Amino acid sequence: MQAQTHSLSPRTWILTAMIAFAVGVRLVIYFVPGVFPYNFTPVEAIALFGGAYFTDRRLAFIVPLGAMAVADAIIAATLSPALLNDWLGTLAAVYGCIAMTTWGGRWLARNVSALRVAAGSFASAVLFFVVTNFATWLSARTGVGDACTQSLAACYVAGIPFFKGTLAGTMVWSAVLFGGFELMRKRWPALQVVNA
Repeated sequence: MQAQTHSLSPRTWILTAMIAFAVGVRLVIYFVPGVFPYNFTPVEAIALFGGAYFTDRRLAFIVPLGAMAVADAIIAATLSPALLNDWLGTLAAVYGCIAMTTWGGRWLARNVSALRVAAGSFASAVLFFVVTNFATWLSARTGVGDACTQSLAACYVAGIPFFKGTLAGTMVWSAVLFGGFELMRKRWPALQVVNA
């Protein structure tokens, strides 16, 4: 019997499917307001999860970033030119945060525990808040996000309501992804094999 390739192993498919599900949730949050709390996105949880469980470092970055790129392309197609321009102004910061969180997930891979996942989730949400609000302040234009055209401090204060949703979403979706995968690993021995 031929050995399974990394890209076709059951573990790889399960990890990819879980990330795709979380990206689907992100699209639901955007296109169906009110289903989840505002800004309750799984973005950072996806990156942390991918970094922790894909043993192939390339897949650890490619799958979460690629999935987010697909979701972002769908969202971008619905934006007006002005909103698209604002959105593009922070896009590099968002993807930088996803990449840094994925790298942080590599730290979790050595010993996944509830405490470490909670700490990683909290740290990634704070990182996202600090970096993306700075990028918003840098790219702010008059009439959009008026607080961010005043001062950097005002921009961070204006971002606090967004941070609450991001923090809650990152913590909850991390629990769903990490907890769900750990439960599946106990049920299906094939997922125990480190070959993703």
